Amino acid sequence: MAKRFGDQTTLGDVLKDFIESNRLQTGLDKISVKEAWHEVMGDAISNYTTGLKLERDVLYVQLSSSVLREELSYGKEKIITMLNQELGKELINSIILR
Repeated sequence: MAKRFGDQTTLGDVLKDFIESNRLQTGLDKISVKEAWHEVMGDAISNYTTGLKLERDVLYVQLSSSVLREELSYGKEKIITMLNQELGKELINSIILR
C-alpha cells in the first residue's frame, strides 16, 4: 500500500495511495477545474458562468451571455493553456462554450 521510509509513512503517500486505490482522481479533477476556472477567469466572467462540466479531456462551459460566449470563443487556446497551467497538468484539450 504505502511506501515506507524506515518505520515512517508520510501522510501525503497515504492520501495518494487512498485516492489511487479508490479511483477518486477523476472527481478531484472535476472540482479542481471549477476552482481553476474561477481563479483564471475572474469574478466578471464567473458571474456569467452557469455551469462547468469536465468529461474526459473536454471542458463544457455554460454561459448566460451570448456576447461573452462569442468573445471567449476567440481565445479558446489561450484559456486552455491558462487553465492547464493553473491545474499543473494537461487535463483539458478542448473547450465547448454553450
